[in-house]
Amino acid sequence: MTELAKQIEAKGLTHWQLLTTASAAAVVGSFFMHSPAFASDDEGSRPTVWIELGGQFSPQKDDQEVFSPVFPDSPSRPSIFSPSQPFEHAPRSSFDETGKLSIEPSGTDLVFSAAVRYGRSQNKKKIHQQTNPSPFVKYYYGTFPNASGVVARRLYHNTRFPSAARFADTTVQVSEQHLVLDFQAGKDVGLGLFGSRGGSSVVSVGVRFAQFISKSNIAIKSNPDWHFHYKYFSAAKNYGFLSSKFATGQIYHSNQASLQATRSFHGIGPSLSWNASLPVLGHQDNEISVDWGVNVALLFGRQRAKIQHQTTGSYHGAKYDPAQRVVVYHPTPVNVSRSHSVTVPNVGGFAGLSFRYTNAKVSLGYRADFFLGAVDNGIDRKISKDRGFYGPYASIGIGL
Repeated sequence: MTELAKQIEAKGLTHWQLLTTASAAAVVGSFFMHSPAFASDDEGSRPTVWIELGGQFSPQKDDQEVFSPVFPDSPSRPSIFSPSQPFEHAPRSSFDETGKLSIEPSGTDLVFSAAVRYGRSQNKKKIHQQTNPSPFVKYYYGTFPNASGVVARRLYHNTRFPSAARFADTTVQVSEQHLVLDFQAGKDVGLGLFGSRGGSSVVSVGVRFAQFISKSNIAIKSNPDWHFHYKYFSAAKNYGFLSSKFATGQIYHSNQASLQATRSFHGIGPSLSWNASLPVLGHQDNEISVDWGVNVALLFGRQRAKIQHQTTGSYHGAKYDPAQRVVVYHPTPVNVSRSHSVTVPNVGGFAGLSFRYTNAKVSLGYRADFFLGAVDNGIDRKISKDRGFYGPYASIGIGL
């Protein structure tokens, strides 16, 4: 029964390591079922087919280069508002779904398995920050002779309502998805303590396929320096005005920038894993075991990045016509498309506990899996960054 439990555990591990773990787990499970410690068990009573389903919560590293447009004629955003960069991040975490099918031929220590891991996540938000300027109102008295020559004294006011405001808008849509497939064959080599006490030590080889895709759509708008334009009339006192300051117009900048990016990696290559399990409590029909393992792979594939971004700055400087606009900054839009053949090392490991029964197993633990330099996260130039998954996992396995 330990063998059964262990093979289920192997599947749980699979969920975490997508491909390597899945295959390694399958190998471990089958080996467990055929371990020397239970050689006396009836071979026909042990399942030869195992199905395992599970999931993993994975915090994700955010290594994408931030979009920081520059507007040389004015500040990019009002200093009183938060910068846009903290809002542009990729999804912080994902919940991955895992599945594994393993076949353990009776009378052998071999296990053949196929495993899949799939996950997707997104960061979608719109941040609006704005001031609320008050209208400009200035009261004054004016003395003017009427038609009869009588001097009249009247109260006047100069009122200008704001046609704009200082604001900063950030709209972000960032999504990612990943897929890892594992096909493996393994054998329980029964090394030392693990083979002699009903444990398992499984070495597996196989093929791993990995695919990572991310998309970013970022739009930034701001008015960093809106203000009224004032006019001082030097001859105002000749007309009896109490104030010579008047609001004659409104001056401000309009800044806009956008970024669209699609990044991907597709790779396939050989994988190698070692998974071990050691019972610590119970017996073969109902036991708790400690599980651990490591995996490595070398993926050969292609890394792609397609980037488009544009920046525009406008100046509203008309003293009397707020609708007048002059474009002062409009560089040529940037379109970048990169594609590189890359070799990506993949390393990972896990540790956990399994609760094993005759035809079922529940596994809990922590797994990490890293693909080194897999994704091009740069904007105007290539910047290779790691793609990693790490966090707690859980899985349930059933033997048929």
